[in-house]
Amino acid sequence: MRGSRVTGWDIDIAGVRGVLRNTGTAAKALSDTGRAMQGNLEEAASAAGTITSQYGPYSSTAGLVGAALAEFLDQWARDLVYIAERASKSVNGAAEATGHYAEGDLTMAATAQREAAKEPKVDLPGAGK
Repeated sequence: MRGSRVTGWDIDIAGVRGVLRNTGTAAKALSDTGRAMQGNLEEAASAAGTITSQYGPYSSTAGLVGAALAEFLDQWARDLVYIAERASKSVNGAAEATGHYAEGDLTMAATAQREAAKEPKVDLPGAGK
């Protein structure tokens, strides 16, 4: 086709919106599961008991199972938050880029796509001590 410009973009807008809707549903389920897991690990650590010094002062510390569960949660918390942030940036970026594409603004669509591809920053105070 003479005079037509090839943009490299050929998006099925309805298809993208359907995928984003399904992805949002799956992401909510994953988030709910992660929140429940954190609460369950904390409950399990608490129920696992404590170690009390018999020589005094009588102080209690987390037992071996509780300490292991706390270490597990500490090690994996950053990865779980990263996954959530990465998924959120991807879904929101795809939605934003598709919206700009639908409006005919390919520059803004490309900018949204580029921003969504950037590495998320994850800062968990106290994690990884």
